[in-house]
Amino acid sequence: MIITMKKNAPRQEIDRLLRELESQGISATEIQGTDYNVFGLVGNTTSLDARKIEGLPFVDNVQRVSAPYKLANRVFHPEDTVVDVGGVKIGAGQPIAVMAGPCAIENRELTDQIACEVKKAGAVLFRGGAYKPRTSPYSFQGLGLEGIQYMAEVRERYHMPIVTELMSADKIDEFVEHVDLIQVGARNMQNFQLLKELGRIDKPILLKRGLANTIEEWLMSAEYIMAGGNEKVILCERGIRTFEKYTRNTLDLSVVPIIKQRSHLPIVIDPSHATGDRKLVEAMSLAAIAAGADGLIIEVHTDPPHAASDGAQSLYPEQFASLMEKGRAIAKVVGRSL
Repeated sequence: MIITMKKNAPRQEIDRLLRELESQGISATEIQGTDYNVFGLVGNTTSLDARKIEGLPFVDNVQRVSAPYKLANRVFHPEDTVVDVGGVKIGAGQPIAVMAGPCAIENRELTDQIACEVKKAGAVLFRGGAYKPRTSPYSFQGLGLEGIQYMAEVRERYHMPIVTELMSADKIDEFVEHVDLIQVGARNMQNFQLLKELGRIDKPILLKRGLANTIEEWLMSAEYIMAGGNEKVILCERGIRTFEKYTRNTLDLSVVPIIKQRSHLPIVIDPSHATGDRKLVEAMSLAAIAAGADGLIIEVHTDPPHAASDGAQSLYPEQFASLMEKGRAIAKVVGRSL
């Protein structure tokens, strides 16, 4: 619910109304304008009588918001959120943040080689999988804490914050200590207990869209994290499952302008998992930049045919460098930098 106060509404009356709302378990976020003050109400507003509130002499208008997400809603938070990840700012008005690295961390030497290449090409964050959710239980599952430690070494050597996927709540303390941006994978997007736990920590979260989830369901998952007190959420589109078989998933680039319209949270695109084919990654990356994405997360490997995971979608370093060069030109056209 949104309450718009009249221009000369007495502060005393406004505060009295807010106290009454708070006594009913409803919190209000104030948005100050030149000629008016707007309050966005968060909580169970179904019991409130909108007509009674609108009848108050200092109230101009009362409007119910149909979207079930409140904290992630641009209506309640008109300014774009910028999330600071280890000194790298991600969000509207900031340089487009490119996260790059291997799908899975395999060993110390290879991790360093890939980090060196992506840093040289212009990536600002290093991504890699230490705990790997695999479709088959017989596939490589990652190195666990050892892999995170290799990534931490890369962070110190190349001054790149690291992003990796969290699989379960029992590893949260480990991630809080070692990881700069905690990724929630597509399969865990609706693991609500995990999301609640992440809402209690002070660490940026990269929330991937589920395999076949709607935009509203995705934003509601962000709401779970934010409702716990952690508002450092970055959304990540990684393709959704459709009937199409020519790509691994179907990349929904329309989410970029939709999210920009409906939410204040930054949005990142993952063209690697969306397409599953390195020949398509560059085109989709450039399209994402043109659409207004705040970042990209791209898989890069020095020897993709022998990668432990997802080699088919991993770019060679020279391909990644070429993508970055073209991306800078596209970013300039849309008023951003890369």
